[in-house]
This record gives sequence, C-alpha cells and structure tokens, in this order.
Amino acid sequence: MIVMKDVCFKYGNGEKGALNNVSLKISPGETVLLCGKSGCGKTTLTRLINGLIPHYYEGDLSGEITVAGLNTAKAKLYETAAVVGSVFQNPRSQFFCVDTTSELAFACENQGLPESVIKARIREAAAEMEIEHLLGRSIFNLSGGEKQKVACASVAAMHPEVFVLDEPTSNLDPEAIKQLRRTILLWKSQGKTVVIAEHRLHWLTDICDRVIYLERGMIGFDMSMNDFTALPGEKRKEFGLRCHSLEGLKSKALLRPGGDTLQLHDFRFSYDKKTPALQIDDMSLPKNSMIALIGPNGAGKSTFAKCLCGLQKKFRGSVTIDGVAHHRRAMLKKCYMVMQDVNHQLFCESVIEEVRLGMNKENEDEVGQILSQLNLTEYSDCHPVSLSGGQKQRVAIAAAILADKDILLFDEPTSGLDYDHMRETAKLLLSLNGKKTSLVITHDPELILRCCTHVLQIKNGKAHAFYSLDKVGCQRLSELFHCQITEKPAG
Repeated sequence: MIVMKDVCFKYGNGEKGALNNVSLKISPGETVLLCGKSGCGKTTLTRLINGLIPHYYEGDLSGEITVAGLNTAKAKLYETAAVVGSVFQNPRSQFFCVDTTSELAFACENQGLPESVIKARIREAAAEMEIEHLLGRSIFNLSGGEKQKVACASVAAMHPEVFVLDEPTSNLDPEAIKQLRRTILLWKSQGKTVVIAEHRLHWLTDICDRVIYLERGMIGFDMSMNDFTALPGEKRKEFGLRCHSLEGLKSKALLRPGGDTLQLHDFRFSYDKKTPALQIDDMSLPKNSMIALIGPNGAGKSTFAKCLCGLQKKFRGSVTIDGVAHHRRAMLKKCYMVMQDVNHQLFCESVIEEVRLGMNKENEDEVGQILSQLNLTEYSDCHPVSLSGGQKQRVAIAAAILADKDILLFDEPTSGLDYDHMRETAKLLLSLNGKKTSLVITHDPELILRCCTHVLQIKNGKAHAFYSLDKVGCQRLSELFHCQITEKPAG
C-alpha cells in the first residue's frame, strides 16, 4: 500500500535533512505507529504519504514514494487526497468551513458525490466519532478536543484507503481517546491502512500491528508491537518514549502549608448570550500553587483560563489578590497564557527574540538557562515557524516563564512533546511551585503527577471538584484517568 525507497528530504528553510535514506513498506490493512523524539521526522514522513511534500512544503526531495500505486510527488494533490485522509496535529489548519456539518461535507463535495450520498456519509461519520451533538455548530466555538473529533470525522466521511493521523490525542480527554480507539478499530475491521504519529503510547498497544521508531530523520528500528511492548522500561526511556502503560505513576509535587488565596467572583461567560459556557459564582484558589485544570472536551477549561487572564473582552468577573479586586484589564497585566495553538503567539524572527519579547528586563543568564532546560539552545537563531510542533510549544513555555507575570496559564503544554521534553517541561513547571500561581490545562496524567499540587475539575462550565494531590486526591485522579497511581512519597 505504502512504499518508500531511499527517500531523503530537506525543507527549503532547513539547514539539515528532515529525512535521510528512509526505505519502508506498509502493507494494506496494517496499522502502524510512528514514534520518536520531537523533530525526529514523524510529521515529515506523514507529509510525504499525503502529498503535502513536495506540493505544499517545498524542499529538496529524492527517492520514490508510492501510495496505492500513486507516486505522491508527481500525482496531483486531489488525486492523493482521494486515497489518503489526514488528521493534522493542529486540526484548525485543515478546516475550510465555518460550521461543523459543512466541514464534514466539504471533501465529499470536492469529490463530486451526490447530495444524498454526502448526507449519508455525514451521518455515518458523526455516528462513528460520536459527535452528533456537534453537528451544526460553529467551528470557532469548539474546544481543541472537539475540533480534533470533527477533523477525524471529516476525514472518515471521505472513505479513504489510508488514514494518516499526526498526534491525534494531543487535545483529547480520556473518554474521547476511547472513542478514537473504537474508530480506529472500526477502520482496521474495514481493511483500512492506518499510520499514526504519536507520543502518547498507552492507548495504542493493542491497536497497532507495528512500530517504526525514527531518530534524526532515519529509521532507528522497525518491529512488531508485541516486541515493542516487551522492551524494558529503561530501554524505552533511552529512546525518549513515553510509558506503554499509565500504571505505577508517582506524584512528585510536594504540597505546601496553607496560605494566601486568589478569590474568584462572578466567573460567568457566554459566547452566544444564550448558552452559558462558564458559571462559577465564587471560588478560592491557593496562591503560588500549581493547579491542574481538567475536564471533558468542551467543558469550559479554556474559557475559564481566558476569563482569568482577561482575554475575553465581555467578561465582567473579578479576582481578589492580596485584598485588592482586579477586573479584566488589570488581569491582562498580571497574567501570561500559553495558548493551545501556539502559532497564534509566535511573532519574532528568531527563537531568542521570541523568548525575550515579554521580559521586563533582559537577563541573559536566565534566558540561557531556560533555553538549555528546554533543549532549545541550538535553535536560538532559527525562525519559530520553522520548528516542529513540540519545539514551538517549548518556545512559548520559555517566553511565558521569562515574562515574569504573577499568574501563568498553560493550555495543553505537553501536546506534541516526547517523553524527555515532557519530563523537562514538567521539571521547569515544578520549579514555579511556591513562586507563581500557575494553572495547567491538560489531559496528560503524567504531567499532572510530575508538577501539580492541586486539581480543579471543570464540567459543563462549573467547578465540579477541587482537591489537593494528597493520597485521596491521587486516588481520585487515578479513577478519572483509569490508571493506577502510586501514593505521593513522604516529605
């Protein structure tokens, strides 16, 4: 189905090759996992399969790539798109319509299918992804996870022979990951070929037939999933890969004695003046703690964060800090938010300029230290747009920490990050505990247990639960993510 022979590729703005002498064969009906550290070439390989290289991403390409007999470098993009359906790491980048139903219909309409067939496929794809409740909604009012589901459904509606998914769970809650698992298993039963580039491996061990590990643009190993899961844990860490299983995770952040709090008042917001997206009358959050903000996709987590830092212009609530009530404009000066889609907040011509942008005063020692901790030193002079998704994420995190604001908010900071960089990011966030009030919107239990002290669970726009990560709190988190978590160590 997919054949690559001696493929080399270097992006036009890149100094070194993204792929080097890659040869592989993927048979019809196989489900294959592509894994490896951030920047290893996973996304580049998916772009070769779906034809975006060289038709959209230009550069130096050699070797041969065929998919279902099509030479993707020579075939027209619309010809390849009829065979290969793609779900990108950032689903917004593949949307063409402003409402969800039109988005599901878009590719089918481009194929010239009859209206009755298109409507049937919309119903079928929506049922497969369990998103019937999202039909007819504005794309702009969806959460990141909901957008991811719509992207998967729009691809499924095309009935391609090959599915290519790039970090499909980066913004999905546990229940949505279960839904995606069911969808991929359905595709497998239909004989489809599925290629998944992913860092979070625990949900794929009984789905994928084969694992291809990429390292510095080359294939490091190619083995069956059974052989891969048999690898010792230490070997997995050497490769910079995440856990096969979520069992045995330990909580690392130490709780501090009670102290000052932030008092939140009248946190209410609605996008359409009809359906409330956020309904919290009063709440206290411990100051200078690291709080995980969790909940289902579309629960109101990002809305809560945007209201807290003053980004929602029509928000009228307030936050009392040290006895002083602050409203939206004042909170804009006190907060810094790393958005879910960091492309919206990368403005400069180089990484070093980007991380300095929000600093009150330049401190070269601190800049160098943060870049080193996040393994960004070698990219200091690179344009941020030329980086991989995980590298961009780390640049935005570095800029947030160097901005030295009182309250920091991180929206899915480990989406697209491999094990090593997730661990380094968590270590950096953990260092803020006791110094800054920080909120981390995440579906990543590994990150929560590495750096967070408390959990705030949002559900249907309301504060469903708030608890510290003591023994009882760890058990609650365990049940929520359906995994076993080792009790926090003493001290």
